[in-house]
Amino acid sequence: MYYRGFNSFLSPYILSQTTNLDNLSSSIVSMLRPVDLLMISDLTIFLIIGIIWRTYSRRALRSPSAFLMTLVLAISYIYYQHVQLDLQGKGEQMLFRVSWSPNQTMSNLSPLGYHAYDLYNYYENKQTRKVSQEQTAEIKDWFKQKQENLPPNQFAGLFKGQNLIVIQVESLENFVLNQKVNAQVITPNVNKLLANSLYFSNFYEQVNNGTSSDADLMTNTSVYPIRTGATFFRFPNNTYNSLPKMLAEKKYNTIAIHPDKGAYWNWMPALKAIGFQQTIDVTHFNQDEKIGLGISDGSYLKQIEPMLEKEETEKQPFYNFIVTLTSHNPFDLPTQYRKLNLSEEMNQSKLGGYFQSIHYTDEQLGYFLKALDQSGVLDNSVVVIYGDHTGVHKYYNDEVKQVQPQETWWLDDSKRIPLIIYHKGMSGQHFTVTGGQIDTLPTIAYLMGIDEGSYTNTAFGRNLLNTKKDFAVLANKQYIGQAAAQSEKDREIMGIDLANLVIERNYFKDLGYK
Repeated sequence: MYYRGFNSFLSPYILSQTTNLDNLSSSIVSMLRPVDLLMISDLTIFLIIGIIWRTYSRRALRSPSAFLMTLVLAISYIYYQHVQLDLQGKGEQMLFRVSWSPNQTMSNLSPLGYHAYDLYNYYENKQTRKVSQEQTAEIKDWFKQKQENLPPNQFAGLFKGQNLIVIQVESLENFVLNQKVNAQVITPNVNKLLANSLYFSNFYEQVNNGTSSDADLMTNTSVYPIRTGATFFRFPNNTYNSLPKMLAEKKYNTIAIHPDKGAYWNWMPALKAIGFQQTIDVTHFNQDEKIGLGISDGSYLKQIEPMLEKEETEKQPFYNFIVTLTSHNPFDLPTQYRKLNLSEEMNQSKLGGYFQSIHYTDEQLGYFLKALDQSGVLDNSVVVIYGDHTGVHKYYNDEVKQVQPQETWWLDDSKRIPLIIYHKGMSGQHFTVTGGQIDTLPTIAYLMGIDEGSYTNTAFGRNLLNTKKDFAVLANKQYIGQAAAQSEKDREIMGIDLANLVIERNYFKDLGYK
C-alpha cells in the first residue's frame, strides 16, 4: 500500500513518522486492491504444512544451529550471485544501490537484504558529519556551472513591493484545467484566472517521500528533498536561504498557514526553521465543518480572508503561504458538495471522486479570491497557485485506466501540475518551458524584485521567466526535457544528490546563513 502511494519502500525514517497516520485511515484503506489477498493466501497453505510437519518443526526449534546454517547458506548464495553480477558489470557497483535505485537494490538483495542494508544506512546517516573540502568545492562548482547569466527582461521586479499570496492546492493536476466532463467545466474559477496570469503548463511535481511537505520545502527554499524519508522529519531544524527570509529583509510580514495540526509531517517546526515569522495551524480555526482529513476548504479559506484584510490595513507588505486539504485522496467528497452531474459509475470511481473534489476546491478558491477582490486586497497582491503533487494518477492510476467510457485526456499521467501566477488586470501569458517545483522560488523572487545574487548559490532551481534551458528532473532522477549535451543532463541530475548532501550536513548553516 505504501509503495502504491509513494513508489518507494518503507524505511526506519518512515516508521518514525507515526503522527502522520492521524486521520489517514481512509486514505490508507483506499490503497488496497483485490489482488492483495494473494499476499496472505499462502499463509493458509503454510499453516496446513505446519500442522502436518509439527513434529519436524519442534525438532527444528530445538536445533537453532540448523536454522542459522540454512540462513547463512541462503544469504551466501544471494551474495555469490550478485558478486558475479558486479563482475559482469565490469566493476560497476550493482549490488548496493539504495541511494539512487531502491528497486534495483530490492531485486538484488531480496526484501530482507534490502531492509537490512537500509537499516545499516539509517544508523550510518545518523552520525553528524561536516561537508568535506572536496564536497564543498563540488557543490560550489555545481552552482557555478548552473548559472545562465542572462540579461534581465520585462519580468524583473514586476511585482516589487506587492503582497505575495501563495496557495498550495492539494492534489491539483494540470490535466483538469480547461477540461469538461459530461459537458461541465471542472475548474471554472482557476480557468478564469489564466486570462490574467503567467501560466506554466509543463510544470512537474518533484516531491519524494515527504509528499506535500516536500512541496512546502521546494517552494520556499528551491532545494530538492532528501532521498530517504521526509526532510521535515529528519531535519526539521535545518538552515536554508529561503523565500520568507529574503522577503523579511524587505520588511515583509511572513506567515505560513495549514489546515491541519502543526505536527502533521512536522511542518510547523520545519517552516519556522525555514524562516516564517508566524505559523498558524488548525487550532487557530473554528473547526465548524470537517471534510476528509480536516477542516473544509470552504470554512478554512473563509476564515483566512479577514486575516489578509487585516494585514492589508496594516500597510506592511506580507507573504502568506496557504495550504489546502479537502481535495486529498481518497476523494470521497460528501454528496451535498458533489456539484458535477456524473453517471453513477463515474461518480463512484476514484476519477469521478477526484473531479468532484477538485471542482469543490476550485469553487472555494473562487469565493476566496472574489472576497479578497471586493476588500481591495487583490489590488496590491500577486497570487501564486500550484498543486503540491499529482492526485488521482499518483494514487489510483490503475483504476483511472479502467474507467469506461474512456477519454484520452484523463489518461495523462505525465506528473504535471499547474503553476499559475495571477495579478489583477495583468494580460495572461502561457509558457510551455519545462520546469518543476524546484524552480518556484527563483521565478517568484525574480518577479518580487529580489536580487538574483542573493540566491543563485543556494537555489537548485532556475528562473523560468528568464532561461534558455528546458528541463525538469523528477524525484526518481528521470530527466524531462531537452539537454544541450549528455554532460549537462548528468550535471542537472547530480543536483538531487548534492541537495541530499546539503540537507544531511546542514551545509547552508556552515556557510553562515541564519
